[in-house]
Amino acid sequence: MWVKRKRGWEIPERESTPEAVFHNRRALLKAMGAMAAAGGAGALAAAAPAFADADPSAGLYPAKRDPKYTLDRLVTPQKLSTTYNNFYEFTTNKDVYEYSDALKIRPWTISIDGMVEKPFTLGIDDLLKKVMLEERLYRHRCVETWSMAVPWTGFPLKTLVDMAKPLSGAKYIKMVTFMDPKMASGQRAFFYPWPYIEGMTMFEANNDLAFLVTGMYGKPVPKQDGAPLRLALPWKYGFKSIKSIVKFSFTDRQPVSFWTALQSNEYGFWANVNPAVPHPRWSQATERELGEDTRRPTLIWNGYGEYVATMYDGIKGEQLFR
Repeated sequence: MWVKRKRGWEIPERESTPEAVFHNRRALLKAMGAMAAAGGAGALAAAAPAFADADPSAGLYPAKRDPKYTLDRLVTPQKLSTTYNNFYEFTTNKDVYEYSDALKIRPWTISIDGMVEKPFTLGIDDLLKKVMLEERLYRHRCVETWSMAVPWTGFPLKTLVDMAKPLSGAKYIKMVTFMDPKMASGQRAFFYPWPYIEGMTMFEANNDLAFLVTGMYGKPVPKQDGAPLRLALPWKYGFKSIKSIVKFSFTDRQPVSFWTALQSNEYGFWANVNPAVPHPRWSQATERELGEDTRRPTLIWNGYGEYVATMYDGIKGEQLFR
């Protein structure tokens, strides 16, 4: 069980948070304050954006919570975690929920290919019939130094790995999101290496913490948070948790991710959370949880070291924390 840590180590937000993130956050908190003044908690809940519309999987939620995964903090209010997001396919602004309604989540087909016994494709609803959904409470730590605590619903990534039947030579999984510039205006920006790609080792994919997300807060995951299928890797920075996945490719070559292709000196393959290793442009020593005004110390491995640290014992000469 996670140890409760006292809040403290209060520093000015600008010292570790990028300027754009600072101003967007302040605008969000100001809006929240106005809503609270108008109607309190009830008004805040009513103002939360709609979840995935006309989702045929809605009857599967809420799922039973797995008590193994607990938190050292309160769950972030739904209003915050669904209105303060990164999803560059639609906008570089944090209010992506205002733009992501264009995402068409049905039909949604997922491909499994590469070094597997037999490549195949299946629809998201067919996949949901093959898995057992559960709810897990996870911390989420963005590389930009903001964080949140979320009740994700989904299933272990290992379940999909077992379905894929990878060959013995497969060392990595390459994951790809959709590519549709007509639907997603952000993908029209030629200077980004679309589509969004992420990757991980087979060892990481089979770790108990690696989780494929289909819902949050007891409902299907909303579009701005990565509907209908995203990844949650709570010991890594958030950009590793790819959204709206359409392909899993098993390979013997380390994938080049979206952010590595764009800025390799700042964003690497591993991206494990470490307060002692700064981003080239800001500190990672502290974080600010959405909805809080004080900073808290960042935890090594985001607090999940007991589950994941030993995976990296034999790896040397790699930038494991960037």
